[in-house]
Parts: sequence; structure tokens; C-alpha cells
Amino acid sequence: MMELLRKRRSIRAFTPEPVAPETVDLLVEALLRAPSSRGKNPWEFVVVDDRELLEQLSRSKEHGSQFIKNAPLAIVVCADSTVSDVWVEDCSIAAILVQMAALSLGLGSCWAQMRKRRHDADSSAEEYIRKLLGLPEHIVVECIVGIGHPGEVKKTVPADKLQYGKVKRNRYS
Repeated sequence: MMELLRKRRSIRAFTPEPVAPETVDLLVEALLRAPSSRGKNPWEFVVVDDRELLEQLSRSKEHGSQFIKNAPLAIVVCADSTVSDVWVEDCSIAAILVQMAALSLGLGSCWAQMRKRRHDADSSAEEYIRKLLGLPEHIVVECIVGIGHPGEVKKTVPADKLQYGKVKRNRYS
């Protein structure tokens, strides 16, 4: 696990090679194995591999979602907000787990935050995605994770560059 954490980087460039169906199945399994508070499992996932939908999802917010256009796969991480008051945390856990699973399978990924982001001056990213994907009103959108075969190589962050000053022991001060 530590080697995966050391290698994990946000990959925003992908090759055109599709993600194999059996690999998508493993990613879905990883999502469904995510822990959740009180075992409520409020998360819902929309797996997207349709090129036109990926292109439309890449325009979900004003900045930071364009990379989805060239990803062969995206997972829209949503939740039924009526099931749990901590759906944000549960969705975040599922999203990072699928990113780590993707890395373990030789894929790259990047998270695009959607919750509390604007699509344009008149609507939120969530409203845009809800309409695009036909999500019911009680389903909220946390993020989109773009996944694919890496089209870029990024160096790992050396241990001496980590922010160890943000770690306190026993007490904050």
C-alpha cells in the first residue's frame, strides 16, 4: 500500500486506449467495498464510457474538469443525501479508494470536485450533471473521477518534500 501511496499522482492526460471491461468490473467492486458511516452506504455511482457524455462531463464546471474529455472512463460519485448526514465523507472515501484501485491496476486517475462548484453564472456543476445524467433530485454529486491509461508520467514526491510540519504529536501546541 505504501508504494501505491508514493506513486499516486493526479493524472490528467490519458492514452486513447479503453479501459477493459474486466478492469471496470474491478473498479466497481472497489467502489462497492468502500466503508461508510454506520454502514449506510449512501453513495451511488454512474460509470461513464460514452465519448459524447465524457465530453459533456468535461464541461461540468468552469475550471478543472476539462481533462475528463480525454479520459476513456469516468465515475460520477453521487449520494442519496436522505440516507446519511455524512455522505460527503462516505463519497470521498469511495473516490480515493477507486483512485488507489485504478493505480494498482496500472491506470491513472484524477478527481474533479463538483460539490459547491459552478457550471456557469446561472447553474451549479451539480445541476448540470443532474440534468445530463438524469439524476433524481435527492441524488447529490460529490465529484467525478477520470480514469484511464496514463498519457503522462509524473515524478513521485520525495519524502523530504512532504509537509511534516502539519503533523503534531499528542497535542496541537
